[in-house]
Amino acid sequence: MGSCHPEYPDHIYPLNYGYVEGIMAADGEEQDAYILGVNRPLKDFEGRVIAIIKRADDLEEKWVVALEGMTFTPEGIEEAVYFQEKFYKSEVIV
Repeated sequence: MGSCHPEYPDHIYPLNYGYVEGIMAADGEEQDAYILGVNRPLKDFEGRVIAIIKRADDLEEKWVVALEGMTFTPEGIEEAVYFQEKFYKSEVIV
């Protein structure tokens, strides 16, 4: 949250975004995850996968993670991740 994309410094992340250590994704990198429901920058997080974002035009998928017991509508998730997913043809699966 508040950091910039490593390749596009003008692209600021309005929410926490990171990776799941030890779980490899289809792109050969560790699994990426959006974290919803926490409005402060985090170094570490433990939560529950509440949705998966499938990209029709990309090799990898993104996980959406939140604290245990928190829920979000598919529309709320789409709105939260739009800053990044607007560049892809993606679908939220809950």
